[in-house]
Amino acid sequence: MVTKLAVAQMAIGDTVEHNARKIGRFLDMAHEQGVSLIGFPEMCLTGYHTSILSSADLNDQVEEALSLLQHRCKTLNIVAVLGHGWKDGYALYNRATVLLPENKRFIYNKINLAEPEEEFFCSGKDPLCFDFGRLKVGVMICRDQNDPLLAKTLREQGTELLLILSAHYYAPKVARWKVEKNRALPIARAVENKMYVLLSNTVGGHLNLVSLGNSLIVDPDGCVVSSAGESEESILTLSLRQSAG
Repeated sequence: MVTKLAVAQMAIGDTVEHNARKIGRFLDMAHEQGVSLIGFPEMCLTGYHTSILSSADLNDQVEEALSLLQHRCKTLNIVAVLGHGWKDGYALYNRATVLLPENKRFIYNKINLAEPEEEFFCSGKDPLCFDFGRLKVGVMICRDQNDPLLAKTLREQGTELLLILSAHYYAPKVARWKVEKNRALPIARAVENKMYVLLSNTVGGHLNLVSLGNSLIVDPDGCVVSSAGESEESILTLSLRQSAG
């Protein structure tokens, strides 16, 4: 049995509605390619606009979009993993939500925050590893990839395939010198833990910063199976053969 997995490299727009429509189009394209699970970038649904993240109806906007996208997942029989902001009382989290076709969800709140995020977001506590057929899939968000112990914990929980949702936004010159580092870390996590790593990144400008893409798929030997460019939106795919037993 062959299972096809994917990550989307996408630009983030200025509204939840715009981003949800784009995610929906990516889901359609992934379905046409026979994909069963697709990962999207960090905060791809809400972006980092203060006006969105601080709004009183943030959760309402997000939930409306997630409900529509989950219905699309059910129609297409596809799993989607996507990032967004979420409020829990006074706490704001950088969250990944796993949308399953059977109307179930899993959530993960980013544990290792980047320095600029610490002013706005609270850190999550618990790692996430979920069942996808006969595969166990772990989820990280961006700066989490710097933490070898978190990856090791996920591997000990049975993770065979790790999704990293990223949004590598920097000032232009910083973005250029960060490219190699941000390619090296998922490769290292794959080799250390003998698991597949699929990294989905943003591309283009957002809040006067830039992300240079370079989404990638790495096998357990550290081989980059597929990688995206620096400026285009795209889908990367991986076909895995699983035993029927």
